[in-house]
Amino acid sequence: MAVPKVLLYYAFTPLADPDAVRLWQRDLCESLGLRGRILISRHGINGTVGGELNNVKKYLRKTREYPGFARMDAKWSMGSGFDASGASLDFPRLSVKVRDEVVAFGVPDEVRVDENGIVGGGVKLRPDQLDALVAERGDDVVFFDGRNAYEAQIGRFKNAVVPDVSTTHDFIREIESGKYDHLKSKPVVTYCTGGIRCEVLTPLMKARGFTEIYQLDGGIVRYGEARGNAGLWEGSLYVFDGRVAMDFAPGASLLGTCVRCGEASNNMRNCGDSSCREQLVCCEDCEQPTCSAHTLASATNS
Repeated sequence: MAVPKVLLYYAFTPLADPDAVRLWQRDLCESLGLRGRILISRHGINGTVGGELNNVKKYLRKTREYPGFARMDAKWSMGSGFDASGASLDFPRLSVKVRDEVVAFGVPDEVRVDENGIVGGGVKLRPDQLDALVAERGDDVVFFDGRNAYEAQIGRFKNAVVPDVSTTHDFIREIESGKYDHLKSKPVVTYCTGGIRCEVLTPLMKARGFTEIYQLDGGIVRYGEARGNAGLWEGSLYVFDGRVAMDFAPGASLLGTCVRCGEASNNMRNCGDSSCREQLVCCEDCEQPTCSAHTLASATNS
């Protein structure tokens, strides 16, 4: 029986010819019937692909044969299933692109990588090490969400600082705004979905005066796999594929509130205005929501 799987992965390593890697990756995915999104830059690779388990395993094995990708960080989760053609339901298509950055903070020249990965990042903490740090230093530890603010609506670490950002490009402006200057001498633990955003965010924060910076190794995914609902993580994890949200164990807390009826929910939908990319919490029983800006515009024009 075919088993649907989703693979989340990244590797930071200098790439002399990103476009050649793009062509190889596209051909490899097509030969295995995989769908997903892959970004490549001179700094490395970042991707999420879905398909039949054995084919995804072959993809990972072949990709790790590339010298710079041999120690690639990879995480597995269950996919939603297959369409009539046998392709992953979690992705509408295959997209493989070359960009200036694999994580778009907008400062490609600040990012430095060598054969060991990102240069100058934060101290990496495994789930047990994170729990030990919090047990030792208590409320002095600051959790700093490295994701877009809307992702935190349905899941976040307890008492986390959630920056007011709607895209990764907004982070530099946000951390240079002065809002977080009082945290620069505190132990700050950054976290994100799979760890890649924090790989880049931590050296950028250190360069801007944060003195004790940690990053959750493997991100929320690895912590959730280890702790389920019993750790410091609360709620559901927002994911950028057809699943939208995933839980690490049954009975996860519902942190989101439906914008229409006010009921607790972890369900998220796009704004009903096709020109808008905002994500909103909306329970399955309510109609597709419209963000406040487009609701006001509609009322004004009526």
